[in-house]
Amino acid sequence: MKILVLADEESKLLYDYFKPGMLDDIDLILACGDLHAAYLSFLVTMSHATVLYIRGNHDHYEGDAMNGCICIEDDIYVYKGIRILGLGGSMRYHPEAQNQYSEREMAKRIRRLKWKLLRHRGFDILMTHAPAYQLNDGMDLPHQGFQVFRTLLEKYKPKFFLHGHVHMSYGRRHKRHDVYQETQVINAFERCEIDYENFSPDSLI
Repeated sequence: MKILVLADEESKLLYDYFKPGMLDDIDLILACGDLHAAYLSFLVTMSHATVLYIRGNHDHYEGDAMNGCICIEDDIYVYKGIRILGLGGSMRYHPEAQNQYSEREMAKRIRRLKWKLLRHRGFDILMTHAPAYQLNDGMDLPHQGFQVFRTLLEKYKPKFFLHGHVHMSYGRRHKRHDVYQETQVINAFERCEIDYENFSPDSLI
């Protein structure tokens, strides 16, 4: 299964220079936040793939702006047997901003998922906007990751952890790929493709 993962910055290749057929081999598109609604709606229209999304700290989707896309915020979505848990937003750095959470608030969101996690017996992909604490995150509060994400990885051992928020253009310390215990960690900045069954880090570069 081919998965296209997106975050933070619209890909010119997929938008400005799009050519018919470019997405024909993509089965699923996972949008990890801070992307324009028009961009995601375009990808829905120009591909046969299901598009799942969560919100970034700058997203304010309203009404039918995301027509054709499926929000999996605070939910577990099952696509062809693959269980995908979605948790958008970033660390709170402004007291009244939307889509920002303290560590305690994010932990509370996850506690509310207790029965969904039990019913689905965990998940295969953790899809977030922010990274996990000290796992490809930033040193400043706005880009700091959540400790509770590490707890989720340690407990449920998903195959993939997909996040955005820390742009790879910020510096070399922000990597495209990492590994945490049994989980492949992918920074989805702009775009990358994942072969779910036959994953290779080399294919991300």
